[in-house]
Amino acid sequence: MPARVSESFVLRTYPFREADLVVSFFSRDLGKLRGIARRARRPKSAFGSGLERLSRVRMAYFQRENAELVNLSSCELIESQFALQSDYAVSMALDYITEVTEQLMPLHEPNERYFRLLASVLAYLREAPETGESDRHARMWTAITYVSIWAVRLAGVWPDFRVSHESVEIAEEMFVTPIGELKPRGWTKTTASDLRRLLIRTMEQHAERRFMTVPLLEAL
Repeated sequence: MPARVSESFVLRTYPFREADLVVSFFSRDLGKLRGIARRARRPKSAFGSGLERLSRVRMAYFQRENAELVNLSSCELIESQFALQSDYAVSMALDYITEVTEQLMPLHEPNERYFRLLASVLAYLREAPETGESDRHARMWTAITYVSIWAVRLAGVWPDFRVSHESVEIAEEMFVTPIGELKPRGWTKTTASDLRRLLIRTMEQHAERRFMTVPLLEAL
């Protein structure tokens, strides 16, 4: 069977056997998939640095009928999120985005809108000024709320909406406005915090598990 090549975001990797990795990734054409990257933990592997969290790659893989895992053959790095990881708070936001994707998106279900959501939010975070922690963190809280709103909406599990007037305004704006065009609000951890917690609770109930990244975010 010829290899399939999909533009993808790497989600997580897990050690497997002596030198392999199990890789969870979100592809543009087939949604969330998991596969085995043979010898990926060895020096000079065909995967290089392309398997870092939320890297945007062209993933090449073989998919056998009825097989739970695909066989990964290589990946070409398109865009790395490495520069975002120098800020601990922003790095935690990346962990949260990854966990939301892992827990809410079903396997083998294409979702072009969610793929574009990931692309736009990551681009928004990369545009943060290199100096100015408050600006970076304002973008971080904006991104967390934006991802949460759209993840819940695209998963079809929208809750009863009982939040503050400000949070209603923010949600309505985010429904119709790209993240990079939202009006400035001076975002902090407390901005729309009731909305964020409602959305997180809804996602956790849908996934039937607590998100490990949430306590770490709330401790920031």
